[in-house]
Amino acid sequence: MAAAARMIVTHGLRAPTALIAQEAGVSNGSLFTYFETKADLFNQLYLELKTDMASAGLEGFPASGRLREQMLHIWSNLARWAVASPAKRRALSLLSVSDDITKASSAAGQEAMAPIAEVLERSRAKGPMRDAPMEFVVAILTSVVGATIDFMVQDPTNADKHCRNGFDAFWRAIT
Repeated sequence: MAAAARMIVTHGLRAPTALIAQEAGVSNGSLFTYFETKADLFNQLYLELKTDMASAGLEGFPASGRLREQMLHIWSNLARWAVASPAKRRALSLLSVSDDITKASSAAGQEAMAPIAEVLERSRAKGPMRDAPMEFVVAILTSVVGATIDFMVQDPTNADKHCRNGFDAFWRAIT
């Protein structure tokens, strides 16, 4: 999976399975022992990355904390995950718009993110975004957290400050 993520980052979604296999240190034929098709590999990788990201976002979750504290915790964890795992972030971004990702995989990815979505839903419940489609709110979240991560990467000395500023901007927009 790590080899597939690296090759997607390097070569895009057209990364040949032969290169993925070579990067993984296995024969091309061996790759197809585990995955029937390249699309199957991509779907499995997509799910693994979504699950990994969700787990990172929820690690150490303050269940008894206030809503803002919970959302900040998730935000910070997701940002740190992305900064620490740029290949995973980029591969997931590419896979998220791939026609190869099935509706079942997409639904399973949403299920992995459900606890985070629940906190997001509670966060916007009384704010100006309460009637906006959740997809719109998630798009805003994705854009702001993406910009935040970019600044954290470009200016690691002030990464915590950028993380907090990005969160504050997002929080004000939804609550």
